[in-house]
Amino acid sequence: MKTYLILIREPDGRATIPSAEETRQHQLDWKAWIDDLLAKGHWEGGQSLTLAGKVIRPTASGPEITEGLYRVNGQEIVGGYLLLKATDFDEAVALMQTCPVFDTDGFVEIRETR
Repeated sequence: MKTYLILIREPDGRATIPSAEETRQHQLDWKAWIDDLLAKGHWEGGQSLTLAGKVIRPTASGPEITEGLYRVNGQEIVGGYLLLKATDFDEAVALMQTCPVFDTDGFVEIRETR
């Protein structure tokens, strides 16, 4: 089995704030999905990420450090990551197709680790 890093990408701020019940249900969906991966031996780990961060970029005068997150066109952020075991990319893709992130307009990037 190979290990795959899944970057969870999400909209940077939503126009509609979910209700407490919608949030609770979404969390339950995540738990059920992860429990299934764990039971089948695919789960290696993962975490959600806070909204605090710093970005460091090289400049001619030295590193430039800015507060906040790296945002792609101000529209999306990396909200978390997962580590999954799969036999190949096709299996990793199949495992991710039922991920609850898609219920909230998120998407994923799958990368094989070395």
